[in-house]
Amino acid sequence: MTEWTRRGMARPLALLALAGTGLAACARTAPIYNVSNANFVGSAPLAQRSLQIRRAGAGLGWIMEDEAPGVIRGTLNLRTHQAVVRVLFNNTGFSLQHVSSSNLDYDGASIHRNYNGWIQRLEQQIIAQSAV
Repeated sequence: MTEWTRRGMARPLALLALAGTGLAACARTAPIYNVSNANFVGSAPLAQRSLQIRRAGAGLGWIMEDEAPGVIRGTLNLRTHQAVVRVLFNNTGFSLQHVSSSNLDYDGASIHRNYNGWIQRLEQQIIAQSAV
């Protein structure tokens, strides 16, 4: 291979490597996952639903605080990351809404993909607790 060919190939390879790095950074974020109107298992009074939600969150490391009847604020602190959600609920179902986050690359539509996993586990645990 001539020197010119090696140099000619070096530029496209460098651009390809740079593009791959950019894609890897993008792959760390995903569209934010919110839960809208998930159903509880069975029927229970609002006070019992509150206990189930708080128990589900606490079991996963969330700090769960009552804000009002049918509203709980959940905060998860992991290392330097923080996620805050609002849990809106009634006797039959619940929703999880992003309130704020720190060090999770939130841009208004996308967030670090770990956040979505935390919310999905919280959703699953709330549903599981509603069946107890």
